[in-house]
Amino acid sequence: MRGIDPVEAGVRLVDGHDFATAAAGERGPLLVAHAHANWVLSQIKLAVDGASGDEPVTILQALGTPDERIVTTRWAELDRTLEADHLTSLWIPELAAPVGAEYVRFHQLARTLREQCPWDIEQTHVSLLPYLLEETYEVVDAVQALDDDDPTTDELLIEELGDLLYQIEFHATIAEQEGRFTIADVAAGIHDKLVRRHPHVFGRDGEPVAVSGTGPTSVETVLAKWDDIKRDEKQRTSVFDGIPRSMPALAYAAKVGAKASKVGFDWPDVDGAFPKVVEETNELRTTIDDGDAAARRDELGDLLFAVVNVARHLDIDPELALRAATDKFRARFEGVERLAAERMIDLRGADLDTLDALWDEVKAADR
Repeated sequence: MRGIDPVEAGVRLVDGHDFATAAAGERGPLLVAHAHANWVLSQIKLAVDGASGDEPVTILQALGTPDERIVTTRWAELDRTLEADHLTSLWIPELAAPVGAEYVRFHQLARTLREQCPWDIEQTHVSLLPYLLEETYEVVDAVQALDDDDPTTDELLIEELGDLLYQIEFHATIAEQEGRFTIADVAAGIHDKLVRRHPHVFGRDGEPVAVSGTGPTSVETVLAKWDDIKRDEKQRTSVFDGIPRSMPALAYAAKVGAKASKVGFDWPDVDGAFPKVVEETNELRTTIDDGDAAARRDELGDLLFAVVNVARHLDIDPELALRAATDKFRARFEGVERLAAERMIDLRGADLDTLDALWDEVKAADR
């Protein structure tokens, strides 16, 4: 980089720790300071999604001292060429693609739509809630459809994650227009929170700590520490504080039960949870003939809650279990519909024995 006028060349100085955001939209030339460790070099390398790996980059170390080193290498070897230290910086003459270019382009699109599309202009945080929930469930469907042997299933997940990301960006864009916060505040907030809640990964200065035998010994230890930090941050007085009441009912019940269990209010194992299902079933039966609709609803709720506790002790997500059971029922009934159509049977006019026979045939075929 000798002989380069930084002013005429338009060189931009960026911090290696903030490379992914500070260099967003840039192609170069860039002078990167604070590249003092190989993990920093790794983060810089991985920040450029479109890099081929052959782009030239020069590592500058201990400039102006007897130990000065100027080493030009390939982008793919950036973090494997030498041992970085506090006197290490980088010279990047040009990047094949701007850092964070795709997200910057996406962010600009969200702002344009909010400003120019009649539908987007009318939306509010509240009006977008149904779409946020819908896109979240579609991500769940895409995850469940993933097949390790079929790379094309990744395409659906990519699409659905994009739809969900747009909802997040949409909410941030509305807030930005209102002068409340921006997507940068959202990103910074979650970044800093994750650093605080992973003391086994990051030191007090926010940098990754060296791997040693003093770290957490299990996932349970990590989760317990997470809860302790979260409770201190939020200054919560109840174990249930922070559980959204708007969660789907089964997931809400499982979360509430799990939180109570953490303070010891629980059966020791599933054998203690099972009798509660029988008890609640019997109590529901006693309300069927008494004409008290409210009592029936309450007892049915108690029965469902008891079943959720059984699921929790079996380490089964009740939401996913019920979804899978419903999908199975739906698939089998669609099979009944196909058989009925093939045999010219009118489902709406068929008696229960006929429907049961079709159902048993489809069920046997599944096995």
